[in-house]
Amino acid sequence: MAALYSCASGTISREATLLSGLNQYQGDMLRAGGQISRWPDRQRAAGEFKAIITGMVGASSEFYRLVDLDLRKREFTVTMRENTLPADRLKEMKEELVQMEEELAALKPVVKTQIMAIAQYATAAQMDNIAALGLLGIALDGFSSTGAARGLEGPSTKVGQYLVTDLGSFATVRSPQGQSFRCNLFGNTEEGAGMRCEPLK
Repeated sequence: MAALYSCASGTISREATLLSGLNQYQGDMLRAGGQISRWPDRQRAAGEFKAIITGMVGASSEFYRLVDLDLRKREFTVTMRENTLPADRLKEMKEELVQMEEELAALKPVVKTQIMAIAQYATAAQMDNIAALGLLGIALDGFSSTGAARGLEGPSTKVGQYLVTDLGSFATVRSPQGQSFRCNLFGNTEEGAGMRCEPLK
């Protein structure tokens, strides 16, 4: 029955499961809030996401470092907000935050290349894998970002000749021939996740 459901309703993939794990990590971090006392929850969320990375991508020191930097940034931000720090220490922490941002920016392309290397090219033409890869790329671009909020138009990226757009609750994929698909993430990190794409009329 599980196999029949998978064929009829979308296929579980490493890309989609990794995307689900990344979304779960960011959700866990938001729920942990910005209090110093919640640091064990933030540590746990980072550890769980690293375990998902290991299962989906393999041991990636660059991806692990990306998560470590995000966690450290969050702890710095909480500490600077909740504590009255000496001026020299505050200055040091702000300088370290700038260095972290630079390292994050340098690591993201490396991690994206690693994900593309493990992508399921045997089925790369399938819309669900294209959607998952596109959303992963968009999510990594915005990972640990403190930039502006999402505008009216969702962020887009190219996967080959396909245009993937993240619209929040779902994504769209536009083929080179002009056909558009609506894609939704389903499943979870424990049992596996996948994308389900249907053509838009």
